[in-house]
Amino acid sequence: MIAELISVGTELLMGQVLNTDAQFMAQKLAPLGVNVYHQVTVGDNPARLKDAVRTALSRADIAILSGGLGPTGDDLTKETVAALFDLPMERNAEAEAALYARFAAMHREMTPNNFKQADFPKGSIILRNPNGTAPGCIVQQGDKAAILLPGPPSELFPMFENEVMPYLEARSGSKLFSREIRIFGMGESSVEHRLKDMMDAENPTVAPYAKTGEVTLRVTARCASEAEGAALVRPAIDEIKRRIGDVVYSTDGVPLSGVCAALLEGRNATLAIAESCTGGLLSSTFIDNPGSSAYFMEGAITYSDAAKMRRLGVSTATLRRYGAVSGECAREMALGMRKSSGADYALATTGIAGPGGGTPQKPVGLVYVALAGEQGVFVKRLQLTGNRARVREVTVLNALDILRRDLMGLPQTEQ
Repeated sequence: MIAELISVGTELLMGQVLNTDAQFMAQKLAPLGVNVYHQVTVGDNPARLKDAVRTALSRADIAILSGGLGPTGDDLTKETVAALFDLPMERNAEAEAALYARFAAMHREMTPNNFKQADFPKGSIILRNPNGTAPGCIVQQGDKAAILLPGPPSELFPMFENEVMPYLEARSGSKLFSREIRIFGMGESSVEHRLKDMMDAENPTVAPYAKTGEVTLRVTARCASEAEGAALVRPAIDEIKRRIGDVVYSTDGVPLSGVCAALLEGRNATLAIAESCTGGLLSSTFIDNPGSSAYFMEGAITYSDAAKMRRLGVSTATLRRYGAVSGECAREMALGMRKSSGADYALATTGIAGPGGGTPQKPVGLVYVALAGEQGVFVKRLQLTGNRARVREVTVLNALDILRRDLMGLPQTEQ
């Protein structure tokens, strides 16, 4: 089954609003066995929207539209689809009653233009919207269908999961089962070289997706049930791990920070972090995980030399002789943070993220990451490329991988 996504709204075309709806729906459609070959964005213009829907249904089974269901004059998605399908608009009594109830609960007067949110193309399947005033709907004609959804993500996301996905699952008759393999420490071209024959297979398929500093593989099986899909992908995952080794850090899509968090919790160990060039980014990856207070003790952004000396006990002699961007400084930062915090482990980062500040001896992208633990201190030197954001992000990934390897008893890798 093929679906086409149509995002409606001039604000999307002008870049005033980020289109997270299309990304969310595309991610949800793949496991249902629904292919998406085209995504289209259309402004609030009935003629152009009508043409976009007509084109979509000429090459897809289902057109999924987001936006344009509200009460204002430029919200014309339902009316446009009704005209294309040659259907009259009808008021739905249940949707009308829900509108009255919602406005009463908000203690707000319902203006007359709000009633259009209870009007739908004749014969529509109504999609409830407990998170807003505009219900969605499904309009079917022959073997084609248009699914109309509200634009706000807080309304579309739950409506799609609770109302649309069951409809599509029943209609498709098959599904896709996917597992996400996450890799750090091997580039996309090397991964592809080692897995080329697997990437040419048909069921399950193996597809690479490059992210900043890491590689993701999606192993996908077309199947009749989740159990069948799991059985199909399991041997492929085992073979991937055998071929590329311990650079695989997750086989179920868990980010590197989540893997480290689980390892820390499993060992009842604690962590503190001292950051210079990453400026809090490393600490935030742990804080993003629920329950991080169980293992994360504290973090310090010691950006200046004075802060490194005062907060972490980095010696004046070290800074004078080697500088703040050095393995020696990173070592003392990690040791000082571990000692002052009382944590079992301490990570430290220091480097030149750019775009300025580099020298021939210490160019932009030079970074040192240190981990202090029960077995001593490990320091890794990195020479990274890219803009300031990329240098910081890849530094964080390296720090997390150093911690993961230590916690798992794996050998540390050189640059």
